[in-house]
Amino acid sequence: MQDSVNSPSSEPSGSEEELSFAQLMAQMSADPAPMATAGPQPGDRLEGRIVNFTADAALVDVGGKSEGFIPLEQLRSPEGELTLQPGDSVPVIVEKIDPEGNLRLGLLSADRPRNLEDLRLAFEEQRIVIGKVGGLGKGGLHVNVGLRAFMPQSRSGARSQEELHALVGQEIRARIARFDAARENIVLDRRVVLEEERAAQEADALQRLHEGDAVEATVKSLTTYGAFVDLGGIEALLHVGDMSWQRIENPGTLFAIGDRAQVKILKIEAQKRRISVGIKQLTPDPWLSAADKYAAGQRVRGTVKRLAEFGAFVEIEPGIEGLIHVSEMSWSRRAAKPKVLTPVGSLVEAVVLEVNVKDRKIALGLKQALGDPWDEAAKKFAPQTIVEGRVRNLQPFGAFVELAEGVDGMIHIGDISDQRLQHPSEALKVGETVRVQVLELDLPKRRLRLGLKQLAPKPIDLWIAAHQPGEVVSGRVVKAYPARVQLDEGVEAACPAAGPPVRKIEEGTLAAKLAAVWQKPQAAEAAPEPPRVTLKAGEMRNFRLLLLDAENKKIEVEPA
Repeated sequence: MQDSVNSPSSEPSGSEEELSFAQLMAQMSADPAPMATAGPQPGDRLEGRIVNFTADAALVDVGGKSEGFIPLEQLRSPEGELTLQPGDSVPVIVEKIDPEGNLRLGLLSADRPRNLEDLRLAFEEQRIVIGKVGGLGKGGLHVNVGLRAFMPQSRSGARSQEELHALVGQEIRARIARFDAARENIVLDRRVVLEEERAAQEADALQRLHEGDAVEATVKSLTTYGAFVDLGGIEALLHVGDMSWQRIENPGTLFAIGDRAQVKILKIEAQKRRISVGIKQLTPDPWLSAADKYAAGQRVRGTVKRLAEFGAFVEIEPGIEGLIHVSEMSWSRRAAKPKVLTPVGSLVEAVVLEVNVKDRKIALGLKQALGDPWDEAAKKFAPQTIVEGRVRNLQPFGAFVELAEGVDGMIHIGDISDQRLQHPSEALKVGETVRVQVLELDLPKRRLRLGLKQLAPKPIDLWIAAHQPGEVVSGRVVKAYPARVQLDEGVEAACPAAGPPVRKIEEGTLAAKLAAVWQKPQAAEAAPEPPRVTLKAGEMRNFRLLLLDAENKKIEVEPA
């Protein structure tokens, strides 16, 4: 190994025998032959030949017994690949000789100036030079381009402090923006080089890319509206709406910076150097087959993806959403609340109401999947049926009572109470539960007429329940014939024994003669009538109870 390192004629050992820079230096130090004082000196420009590579340097033979090392970073391309191989000749310059006599070499090229003359030529010809960033200075960076130079932050091409700090220790390509030989004042501009390189890459990309191409892309940055991707020399916008057929709220849920993805070029605006790409366009549009998959009346299942004041959007398959309008969520007349009935993330079953492929809309119904409660109304709410319900709303003309989900009935103000009401609120309150009687059912119009007073006990019912036939009670005659007797407030009875009032006929008059003629034969043929009592309207007297009929609400009395 000693011979292979020091002998200029030895064959290279190859990368598999890589040695560290320190090891090679140690071997050279162990060589008993001292370096001739007449050998290469710092600043000398020589022609060398690459002998071997270590992990971080290249061993170069510069003639005779003189050998040196070039850091590998000087021999790599911008892509990081080595541009030379063992045996290649390279122009070099002696940068330094350490105490042990080891030569530190630098690759000599037009873009690596080593003195003021090289820098002057590079400035006049506006050539790109390569330098190494030594550290941060006030307002910029210190760069070694053979001599100490300064690069302002505004000309560094760095878009942030993080990027600026990352340049320290790196080799950069720049142009000389200012050159003052007397003061050795050298100012570099890296930004203009980056802009030129970017413009060249973009021009090349615009030549090789075409609309409709499917290419590989790398995510460079993310925004709320999409992502910027690198197509290999030019950036393109991947809008959030073109990432997936599904609705994407945040591009960060799909991609991270550095991710690679296959995209399709949608539009190229060469003059503006602007390209739009998409991913969803690489797969079939699910709406193209929606008309064949979904029809009105079909039951579907889906996941609630988002809510709005007017309803809920349900994903029934990736890329296809349907809307359940708030009016189609419940049969109840109460205002439906989407966040309560269909929270985000919930799985729901709905019925397809309408499919509009042209506008990419599907109308869904949630209440239809639950069944129409009016289908059972004829059985549950037949007339004369007594049911319970909750007072939902009060209006001047009556009260609305919810009997079941989606089934309301109305109690007219006249059917609330026997007493005269100015407003239903005098007898009912919203939210209270009431027992009512179904008075009328109109299925085609979905209407139920209810009654409350029909179930309330009547004064006559209470009065009949408190008395027995044969009992003597007092009453006031409200009508003489046919006789009606008021026994209590709201309680009246008939008095069949009461006769019509007797009219007096004066003797000798024509009326008396006619009455005598007609009464004689009748008296001979008919049985004598029972005596009838003549009542006077307004008089108070006692009566005996003859009949108490609770079912027909009928009372009969006779004078006691």
